[in-house]
Amino acid sequence: MNTKFLILLLMAQALLGYSCSDKNPDHTGTEKKIYTLEQFCMGADLSYTNEIEDHGGIYKDSSVVRDPFQIFRSHGCNLVRVRLWNNPMWTKEVYGASGTQMYSDLQDVVKTMQRAAQNGMAVSLDLHYSDTWADPEHQVPPAAWNQITAINVLEDSIYNFTFRTLTYLKGLGLIPRMVQVGNEINCGMMMTGTPDAFPKLNVCNGNWVNQGKIINAGIKAVRDASVGNTVDTKVILHVADPKNVEWWIDNIKKEGAVTDFDIVGISYYPLWHTEIPYSNVPGLVAKLKGKYAKEIMIVETAYPWTTEGNDSFNNLFGSQQPVGGFPFTKQGQKDFMVDMTQKLMNAGCSGIMVWEPGWITSGLKTQWGTGSAWENSAFFDFEGSVLPGMDFMNHNYTLPSK
Repeated sequence: MNTKFLILLLMAQALLGYSCSDKNPDHTGTEKKIYTLEQFCMGADLSYTNEIEDHGGIYKDSSVVRDPFQIFRSHGCNLVRVRLWNNPMWTKEVYGASGTQMYSDLQDVVKTMQRAAQNGMAVSLDLHYSDTWADPEHQVPPAAWNQITAINVLEDSIYNFTFRTLTYLKGLGLIPRMVQVGNEINCGMMMTGTPDAFPKLNVCNGNWVNQGKIINAGIKAVRDASVGNTVDTKVILHVADPKNVEWWIDNIKKEGAVTDFDIVGISYYPLWHTEIPYSNVPGLVAKLKGKYAKEIMIVETAYPWTTEGNDSFNNLFGSQQPVGGFPFTKQGQKDFMVDMTQKLMNAGCSGIMVWEPGWITSGLKTQWGTGSAWENSAFFDFEGSVLPGMDFMNHNYTLPSK
């Protein structure tokens, strides 16, 4: 057989199997159930991973040190979530004289997206519109925008930042499959720690109109930057805690005039978000899907495998009571993730993204400590080896009929 033809044939077979097969062997030869993104999003937020490796973190699978992105892919991950901060100088400064670079800035995001693409995984880009963490209690505007006083100027700033970011990524061949316009925006984006003259954006104080304007500016930038793309980039709006979702979506649509989005993204941490019992969450997901005719995704979740720690950085989970039937053990972590995934699949959920399952102990520094506040909720043990919990992504689920 012609050598050139044989090479091309083998390449075609490899590509066909990689993109279409339900079962791919991992490096040990074990058959794994691999889902396509269209079947169900099996996602992992790996925003910290570059920084962890730069500061001594090592990941192993079957006692072999391996690329963590490769590990996640071989265990069924089909999407990597990554956060982007505007100008996070503190991520360099926190290391003092040894700090050489920023993290969760555009260049760090490029590295993460390239590593995801090299391993056949899609990307969800999480735009915080802040220089640091954005969450329900903290939505601090980027320092560069702090003196803005007019809502139309703020709209332009969000539009231009979003459009430039996505256009730059497109030029590198890195087009995200999903983009979050804001992170956990329960009371809105950019509504804490602002000067008196800054536009009023707190929807918990009734400022839905202004908040709607800046969200729409971000969405328009995503749509404009996507013109001509072969990838259909979907827009996610992200709210923390299932109890808040219906209130928020109803108001942002009616009062804020925001309708052009594709996915309702929810942070659901069962140990924190307890007002709606775990048993009732699938019913809520089904209700939201029917009411809004949008995709519903859990874009942040996690469950501990131990109450112990591996460093002096206090863990965020461990003092809470476990969900009934799912102890804080290695098997308990996997069993919970499998149980939740099947129930949410049945309810019409389109995917689950686990938050920072690779945040193991290392020399990584934050404003609050060195190491990890999450190593007991990661998918790796204290030696950096893969835990059974990661295999929730390749479990043999019953997929609902479309």
